[in-house]
Amino acid sequence: MPLQQGSARTRQRTVLLVGIVVLLAALVLAVVLASLLTHGRHEVSPQMLKWKDRGTTKNLQEVILGRCYNFVTAHYPELGDKDCLKIWESLKDAFIYKNPCNITAEDYQPLMELASHPIPCNKSLFWSRTSDLAHRYTKSNQNFLTLEDTLLGYMADRISWCGDPSAPGINYESCPKRSECESNPSSVFWKVASKMFAEAACGVVQVMLNGSIEAGAFRSSSIFGSIEVFNLNPDKVSEVHIWLMQDIGGPQSESCSGHSIKRLISILEERNFKIVCEDNYRPVQLLQCVHNPDHTDCRLCTNST
Repeated sequence: MPLQQGSARTRQRTVLLVGIVVLLAALVLAVVLASLLTHGRHEVSPQMLKWKDRGTTKNLQEVILGRCYNFVTAHYPELGDKDCLKIWESLKDAFIYKNPCNITAEDYQPLMELASHPIPCNKSLFWSRTSDLAHRYTKSNQNFLTLEDTLLGYMADRISWCGDPSAPGINYESCPKRSECESNPSSVFWKVASKMFAEAACGVVQVMLNGSIEAGAFRSSSIFGSIEVFNLNPDKVSEVHIWLMQDIGGPQSESCSGHSIKRLISILEERNFKIVCEDNYRPVQLLQCVHNPDHTDCRLCTNST
């Protein structure tokens, strides 16, 4: 009898030891698997911190929400049905935890649908290399709207954002420039938003170009030259007015008869648009003269004799 009891105890200890070993092995395996699964989300990947452009704007959520609420309440109360929280979530979902060089137009489609709104005819103003002047003009003249005067552009103007596959999913240190990778969050956003802005244009549209740029006022590689001009709808747009603005006292590198403007006019004519080009459109030139009123370019009248 004692011999049988001893054998039973031995078997129990053996089973217990085997169970402990199996449990420990399972725990080790679970830890290894968890480490592998969470490695990308909980360890900062050093390569994501070495981009050449500034990182995501601090307090991005508060900035986007604040601009959205301000736009739909103070500027355009008729857009009061816009859900700013959903708009922020759709922007965040477009880039958070994603490689900042693999962003697609499809990533931004939910945002475009949520934030888009009608653009009145005859009010669309496009620009290239005239950002400051174009936006000063639309602020002083409510008859025109740039992309940055729409909800989408207003929210995103002069801020930056990009994701990171590692936690917390947003890179606040640096973001890629277009020269580093073209499919970065900012570049893709502005391309998609610019395409939609051009498609919505109707009636007479305006484009403000810089006639003091030595390389030429119209650039095929610009957003206007590569996207907007090809997404204007000839069935909706009756005329394209080109305002070729030269810096006050600056170089007069190109006029409406210049080589790059001729190239732009040719593109527009091929797409069956009527074109009007004007050197130094006077209402805009007067705005330029606010900063330099005594310059000869700013005289309201000159002697013809």
